[in-house]
Amino acid sequence: MVTRTLAGRLAGVSRLPTALQAVLGYYADSGVFDRDAISLKRETDDRLERIVTDVFDPVETALAAEFGRESVDFDYDTKLLLPAQLTLGYVYREARRLSDDEPVGTEIADGLPEVSASTMTGGANLSPEEQVQRAERMTRLAVEALLDGDMRDAINDGEYEDFEVDFPVDADGRERVATVAQSTLEESMREKLAELPGIAADRYEAAVDYSEAHQDRDGHFRELLQAAQQGEDDAIGAIREEYRDVEYDDPPDIFDETERSLPYSRTQYARVGILYDAMLELYRMAGLRIDRSFSKAIVLSIIGAQIWLDDVDDYAEDLAEGQLTPVTAEYQLADTDRAAYENVCRITEQYLDGSKEHATAADSALTGIAVEYIYRSGQPDVLPK
Repeated sequence: MVTRTLAGRLAGVSRLPTALQAVLGYYADSGVFDRDAISLKRETDDRLERIVTDVFDPVETALAAEFGRESVDFDYDTKLLLPAQLTLGYVYREARRLSDDEPVGTEIADGLPEVSASTMTGGANLSPEEQVQRAERMTRLAVEALLDGDMRDAINDGEYEDFEVDFPVDADGRERVATVAQSTLEESMREKLAELPGIAADRYEAAVDYSEAHQDRDGHFRELLQAAQQGEDDAIGAIREEYRDVEYDDPPDIFDETERSLPYSRTQYARVGILYDAMLELYRMAGLRIDRSFSKAIVLSIIGAQIWLDDVDDYAEDLAEGQLTPVTAEYQLADTDRAAYENVCRITEQYLDGSKEHATAADSALTGIAVEYIYRSGQPDVLPK
């Protein structure tokens, strides 16, 4: 076994695969080297892919009808399903720890998860096999909900390039693809939620409403960015006060003062974090024990990933289109490009380092490695400096 010091050096070797760098980097930081986490990642990769294929079946049927084709192969590129995969892996690991036999079956459980307000604390007395089945059913529902929300966000921003079909479409056709895909998932979600206890539907709808309230301010944020680009000091101050440092009106239970005080915490929790916070509550409603540290690791990681992978990569495009993000904001707030670049890196590290610490506390090496992978997959060199 290599030492943590050597692992840290090897993790910085760019010729190594990013996945291996992530394993070594997490071991160097945490002292945790979990061989089982590597095989668990392969397993959850496969099972999530199978779930997504099932979720897209009705979308492909709807697209075939919309475009008058016999069949359609549809795909949607998103990085935002990772938390559902990590949660499934978290439950698999716990179920295996509690069982003498293999609780994970060959087939993935389908149907709706059993949900009850009485199990909100994850206190249901479930066998390891029941834990796995409920987690798989909830993961199907979570994947559908997360895809619906991410597609809704993409359509609101007029971004259709991630909606892919196996036949040529022009710009108008791709917008039709996006609209049909999102509306099909939304309808399916509403039908499923109607069959679940009201508390589950209420939590999902509240999360969507919270996130969309943030989206509704997009026009205002765009105006602030445009004014700041023109050198208006009031606009720069407003970006700082209303976007970067704005306080929570009603702080979420998942965060304490440390997380609430992070730059952009309130706006990015509304933008993406709330959806994953709600997702994890739904797993708890299904009677599954989800550690609070694990929940923090997930929500912090998804905010960090949104900034580091999407907002960094899209900086030039977002700036041209007037989209306010933590990255475009920092390039208005900082005195120099170099300072803005360093701020973006520092802010990302605050979120991802916090996530790794909570992943280690929750004994979820799979999550810690995934967070390390997110960091090492970033391309900050595309930013001005």
